[in-house]
Amino acid sequence: MDLFDRAAEADAAAQSPLAERMRPRTLEDCVGQGHLTGPGRFLRKALEQDALPSVILWGPPGTGKTTLARVVAESTRARFVTVSAVMAGVKELREAVAEAESAFRMNRRRTVLFVDEIHRFNKAQQDALLPHVEKGTVTLVGATTENPSFEVNSALLSRCRVLTLKALGPQDVRRVLARALVHPQGLAGKVELTEEAAQFLAEASSGDARRALTALEVAAQLRSDSGLVDRAAAEEALQQRALLYDKGGDEHYDVVSAFIKSMRGSDPDAALYWMARMLEAGEDPRFVLRRMVIFASEDVGNADPQALQVATSALAAFELMGMPEGALPLTQAVTYLSLAPKSNAVIRAWGEAKEAVHRHGPLPVPLHLRNAPTKLLGELGHGRDYRYPHDTPSGHVAVHYLPDALVGTRLYTPSRHGHEAELSDRLEALRRAVDQGTGGE
Repeated sequence: MDLFDRAAEADAAAQSPLAERMRPRTLEDCVGQGHLTGPGRFLRKALEQDALPSVILWGPPGTGKTTLARVVAESTRARFVTVSAVMAGVKELREAVAEAESAFRMNRRRTVLFVDEIHRFNKAQQDALLPHVEKGTVTLVGATTENPSFEVNSALLSRCRVLTLKALGPQDVRRVLARALVHPQGLAGKVELTEEAAQFLAEASSGDARRALTALEVAAQLRSDSGLVDRAAAEEALQQRALLYDKGGDEHYDVVSAFIKSMRGSDPDAALYWMARMLEAGEDPRFVLRRMVIFASEDVGNADPQALQVATSALAAFELMGMPEGALPLTQAVTYLSLAPKSNAVIRAWGEAKEAVHRHGPLPVPLHLRNAPTKLLGELGHGRDYRYPHDTPSGHVAVHYLPDALVGTRLYTPSRHGHEAELSDRLEALRRAVDQGTGGE
């Protein structure tokens, strides 16, 4: 590289986005992943010993997966080769492996192969990596926003250690912003960020440092005349109006509470409003969907068994669609759940069952219900007198299935709402048959 190349490279770096210019070069500069990079932690020890095994970096966008990979590149004495799963195919992988083999054979240099967005590799591409990771020809560092248990072949995954990166908290994001404001490669002290604007960017970026830095850069350009970035500039940079919804504070819990209570109160209009408040303020839609899945069992239950299917289907549809279209299955689910008949019999039954277990301890299984895999156990009475319900005309046998000490205990009491009213009638008839000994006739 000559002087002209170095000058061109420096000019290119100066024109890079703020998020790229502020990308940490050392573990000390990394924010929010102390469980991996702190003193004595796995990644730090592996780099200090230059003995990094194959790893998968898994975490939300903007948490530092690529950054950690570049820190590895700076810290290791091995060759560092980058491959994009979006652009590369099996051919490119084979070429990278061939170069790795040659480097080790000629110079005894190991190769670290960084595969960004490894979840985008198909099975054939992942299979092409497997033997070389297994032999140690390359040390794999993969990065993914998707759960590697589902997106990475089990054989490849078993040869890697999964390192989970956590979403940055607001204070972590504020540290990133503060560093960018004063760093010579950042804004170099030319921009001032108000306290209110800093807090807004930290919360509205949803733990994504790249998003926060990009918004800061845009806001600084909007206020280039004064050099003061206020909340209005921060909101405009994010194209997001500030809403009263602190994801970590009282307002968060108040809005979530209002959302759930509106569905429980069968008010779809209010439930929709509170859901929109959360989503428009930057809440993760998966959080809202998880609350609806819980609600479908806790507050609807068997009054409408289809409610759980609607909620889980909405979650699956969202994962397929993403935003903004993913708001449609959320809306469909919240309106359905709001109008469904309500029952809390499921959660009450679970509470009663746990209480019975803790109160009475491990009661013995009645002999007629025990397994009898051997002749001896059969002679001891295991499984004796058991009657197969499917062999009876009614499909029901009038016997007790609870431990003797709990006979007559009622754990599940269906409501008289929706489908549970029908279940209540059936359950009462079955219990009456058992009490009278008339089942199976």
